[in-house]
Amino acid sequence: MIKGRDTKPHIGIFGRRNIGKSSLINALTGQETAIVSDVAGTTTDPVKKSIEIAGIGPAVVIDTAGIDDSGELGQKRILRSRDILKIIDLAILVVAGNLFDEPEKGLVADFRKNDVPFLVIHNKSDLQPAEKNLLKVIHDRYSVSVIEFSAKLPANIEEVIQAIQETMPESVYRKKPLVGDLISYGDVVLLITPIDIEAPEGRMILPQVQVIRDVLDHDGVVVICKEREVDAYIRKMDPKPALVITDSQVFPKADAAVPRNIPLTSFSIVLARQKGDFDNYLKGTPFISKLKNGDRVLILESCSHHVSCDDIGRIKIPRWLSSFTGKKLEFTVVAGLDRIPGDMKEYAMVIQCGSCMITRKQLIGRLKPAVDAGIPVTNYGMAIAYVHGIFNRAIEPFHVSTKDGTVDYL
Repeated sequence: MIKGRDTKPHIGIFGRRNIGKSSLINALTGQETAIVSDVAGTTTDPVKKSIEIAGIGPAVVIDTAGIDDSGELGQKRILRSRDILKIIDLAILVVAGNLFDEPEKGLVADFRKNDVPFLVIHNKSDLQPAEKNLLKVIHDRYSVSVIEFSAKLPANIEEVIQAIQETMPESVYRKKPLVGDLISYGDVVLLITPIDIEAPEGRMILPQVQVIRDVLDHDGVVVICKEREVDAYIRKMDPKPALVITDSQVFPKADAAVPRNIPLTSFSIVLARQKGDFDNYLKGTPFISKLKNGDRVLILESCSHHVSCDDIGRIKIPRWLSSFTGKKLEFTVVAGLDRIPGDMKEYAMVIQCGSCMITRKQLIGRLKPAVDAGIPVTNYGMAIAYVHGIFNRAIEPFHVSTKDGTVDYL
């Protein structure tokens, strides 16, 4: 399966072989980024291309194999093409020659099943324009318009781009803030960032960089220190930080060092609130206390990386969970967006990483089988906070009291 290691909006291009999918990508990018040939089946596997779309910004277009591929290998290619429906935010169905039959109808059904918005482009219109009857049938049945287009003579490429802008959900490229809605002008946010064997040399990890940018975007002040300096620095700080965000691995140290009247959470939990399944994480985390001997726990990483001797997902979390529960648990770790082995119902619980490397659509799609099966889900930060007895404190910054006196979450 194609890896979804990019947080930009993802657009999938679908259609039959030799229908002009790759030519459409070249028209969108204004350069020959995809191989074009008159030979059917030139594109054999999903291929990602980075582009810039006015009004949306950076995006990823995925060129797929033809949905009418033949033979045993062709069927595998079709399955791989359909697999990307789990990671895309918008689909473009390319048709030509007024052909709209079972393959296209099946794709549209899959779009809807995966809650993927789509638009239809009738390509090669310089050779054969779309018939009025076809336009009416597609519009009446699916409530979408068909754009007449010629990838070889892309005079109306702006119309296609406008359709992409109008069809792409705004929430995909206009993300809610990480912490900007929790702070006011001039507030200080203290970040606790361990520098250990897992920290990339000369760089900070992506969640730390994302939080720094978000605080600055909302007119806050960022202060960064390692866990060893927290005690001394907080005593000196004036004014005190409005919020402290820590790496989950040093949650216990941060909890002891940060006074109780200062809100404390983790990078992983902040990410979970922005693009994770936060409500289900809140419900699922306490299930850790109900794990039994022999239970299988599925740990999902959103990226593939070198595994260190004290890896957070493969070593530390299994160790902490086993120690906390006192149970003999089995752990399965799946990296990237690889297929989950076995039946989802075989797992007692799912623990998802912070997901800094994938989109919200990819994350929600990744967790959907577990949620649909009623399996509790949580994420690294919440699970770590829970087993160290600081779960309630870690989610407190997101509490908001409602008029009826109940507690909700921002």
